[in-house]
Amino acid sequence: MMQAETKKSLIVVAVCIVLAVGGFFGYQQIFTKGIDRLPAKPCAGAVDRSIVADALPAARTAEERGKITTTSASNQFTFWCYVSAGDSIISGEAESGFATEEGWRESYSSKVDGDPVSVSAGEVKVIALDNLASVYIPCTPPRQAEYKVERTHSLVSDVRTIGESRVQGVALRQALMDFAYQLTKHAYRVGKCKDARDFPDELPRIQTD
Repeated sequence: MMQAETKKSLIVVAVCIVLAVGGFFGYQQIFTKGIDRLPAKPCAGAVDRSIVADALPAARTAEERGKITTTSASNQFTFWCYVSAGDSIISGEAESGFATEEGWRESYSSKVDGDPVSVSAGEVKVIALDNLASVYIPCTPPRQAEYKVERTHSLVSDVRTIGESRVQGVALRQALMDFAYQLTKHAYRVGKCKDARDFPDELPRIQTD
């Protein structure tokens, strides 16, 4: 009789463990796998999903969208990218225009989101703050209007997170820089910038002391 009771108790304990484990994995699948259900390259193929997972916390739901818009009057273009995971967002836009590298750098020198960190890969220049990253690269859009005075043509991408992020500090800056860099490469291609360019696979890593 004692053996039967002991066996019954062991079965109950085993069932409870199985239910607990199953409940845990079920919770993961239902409430934390939203990002995993995104396309491998969200925003119409612009960025790697793994970078989104590095930047944003796990969530039940995730959404993404990306598109390019053009301005016929000035022949400029903007590529937009937006990814959300629950209440957290990483978004960016790559916009062609007439910014100089000097003017671009000066625009970030007065921001208060931490001390800027800079890296570069050839003509690709990148600045990261605590919650923002920006990329600058020369780019002349197709069918560019002729100007009496020669003007600088460029593509500038800005990326930021809104709400809670998965990581902080250097790790977040690196994720934002990588996101902005991939967004820039994609926009350069779909926007049909005139100059042929070989982009490195990735940016240099942020150096820490």
